[in-house]
Amino acid sequence: MAIIVGIKFKGSNKVYYFDPQGIEFAEGDGVIVETARGQEYGTVALPNREVEEKEVVSPLKPVIRKATAEDDKQLEKNLADRAPALKTIREKAAQLGLGMKLVDAEYTFDRSKLIFYFTADGRVDFRELVRALASIFKVRIELRQIYERDDAKMRGALAPCGRPCCCTTHLPDFEKVSIKMAKMQGLSLNPQKISGVCGRLLCCLKYENDYYSEVFKKMPKVGSKVHTADGDGVVESNDLIKQTSRVRVLTKDGSYDVKTYALEELKTTARQTEPDDSADEDAPEA
Repeated sequence: MAIIVGIKFKGSNKVYYFDPQGIEFAEGDGVIVETARGQEYGTVALPNREVEEKEVVSPLKPVIRKATAEDDKQLEKNLADRAPALKTIREKAAQLGLGMKLVDAEYTFDRSKLIFYFTADGRVDFRELVRALASIFKVRIELRQIYERDDAKMRGALAPCGRPCCCTTHLPDFEKVSIKMAKMQGLSLNPQKISGVCGRLLCCLKYENDYYSEVFKKMPKVGSKVHTADGDGVVESNDLIKQTSRVRVLTKDGSYDVKTYALEELKTTARQTEPDDSADEDAPEA
């Protein structure tokens, strides 16, 4: 077993394990840790605990210290300086005629590096912009191109359901979401109905997909013949939540009647196959 403390960083829901170095931490404590980007300020999400060795990527980086009052002031200064930095880069980018949308700015904790995040339709030659910014801020400048989902996550927004976007509240990583998931759940393939504020497919399509996938394969194929207690019929539609089928049944007088049957009441050999994934893309077609 390994002793770890779980740390979250600004703008991320992912928890990273560090070696607590014998220091006792409580949830919400500020900490200074060494990362690939240098020293960073993080917040304790998981207090000291034992985890299986297989859950740890060795060697664990150590926590340098609990955040002090001076560290908190440094963090506040870094956050306060974001807005002026963004204003400056927007002005410079406009002067150079660069087609980029600036999303956020971030100083590393020790202010050795200033990182700007932007979106753009294609590649942007920002070498001249970096030189101009370096002469203004006197630190190492880094520009990172991000994508629609990252933009929504960093800015925060309300999803179509009326709640904050999942990516800003709890999702540690973006998982692949496909058109096939929407088809399997019987949703309208109208992009406006199944897209989030980022313009990509709704992350929540993934949440219940395992259930839909399992039940979908059990249901009789739409258009197939089934045997019911009222005679033979043809399946018109399926309700995967209730696990029922609407069946058009031939009555004794020669007319047709549409009735709903539970899955266990039907006898058939024709089961559903997964929707065609030939257009299975991670974005709805316009």
